[in-house]
Amino acid sequence: MIRVIEVSSDTNIGGAGKCLITLLENFNRDEFEVKAVLPKNSLLKDHITALGVEVIEVDGIAEKSLSASAVGELKRIFKAEKPDIVHTHGSMSARIAARLAGARVVYTRHSVFPPPPKISKGIGKMINGAVNNYFADGIIAVAEAAKENLTDTGVSEKKIRVILNGVDALEKIEFDEREAVKKRFGVKDERVVSIVARLEDIKGHRYFIEAADKILKDGIKAKFFIAGTGSYEDELKRAVKEINRENDICFTGFIKDADALMNITDVQVNASYGTEATSLALLEGMSIGVPAVVSDFGGNPGVIKNGKNGFVVPKQNSDALAEKIEELLENGELYDDMSDASRRIFEETFTARAMTRSTEQMYKDVLNDKVINKEVNK
Repeated sequence: MIRVIEVSSDTNIGGAGKCLITLLENFNRDEFEVKAVLPKNSLLKDHITALGVEVIEVDGIAEKSLSASAVGELKRIFKAEKPDIVHTHGSMSARIAARLAGARVVYTRHSVFPPPPKISKGIGKMINGAVNNYFADGIIAVAEAAKENLTDTGVSEKKIRVILNGVDALEKIEFDEREAVKKRFGVKDERVVSIVARLEDIKGHRYFIEAADKILKDGIKAKFFIAGTGSYEDELKRAVKEINRENDICFTGFIKDADALMNITDVQVNASYGTEATSLALLEGMSIGVPAVVSDFGGNPGVIKNGKNGFVVPKQNSDALAEKIEELLENGELYDDMSDASRRIFEETFTARAMTRSTEQMYKDVLNDKVINKEVNK
């Protein structure tokens, strides 16, 4: 039995948290004994304990990669628990503590963003690489772009394995239930275009709004939904009000059953230009045949294959976004082909089972000192 401790510093449930929950749901419990370390009062706790996984709460790690005060407490926990593997999701404190406690260390890079010069050039790159190489036996990158971020900052390619995110497939709802959901969201005979992402500037919602306005001006009957919350919400709502589109571009806020919205969505959009690895929302939509139009940033091109299960357009370009959304909404034969391809690509590459089995193999290879440098995506 391989003993694993998963460590997250998240207090809310974002993309990394959802990936952790999915991983814990799908572990082979005959081979792996798993526990989780979380900050106190993390929203992840209830979800994880509901899976029958023991949670150990720790002060000082909430939303922090590094906290000197937390290293000692985490070392004490790891010494007592004696894990074979400590797998960290955004906690350098846990990586240091695990190394001091004698455990093997795996960490996942969940995000993609342009690395600053201070860690991608000269002595800064050398130091960053040395630190990360020492405090990890294996590194999981959730997209090729995430791997490039790591190697650009001095991390050894031999440490890194690309394991694409995976999700459980959504359940496709029946016609009557779908009609009820449409009524709930105020949809009549319009087509539905949705963007599901934190309401932050770098997620590109303003380009989504501009594209929606162009499409509506072209006379296409569509309703546009912005699902999520974030610091940019008020500014986005002002932008919608300024163009008098409050009835056409709707903010859902946080919705627990986002799968309901996805089930009435015809086209999904991801317009990120500052941080994006493997969007879980895109994967969930693909699982029920929702094609997407996405920016060419980060991990998006690794999920949406241009011309197959959607379109990839230049980032921060509302004209290109509008053009390809329109093409999907107007060309029924093209839409059906891309919908079928979305389901097929999801089943081939992005299932929760595929992600979990690949992660489990990573643990085994780290314990057996095998070469890490190979991509695993199915």
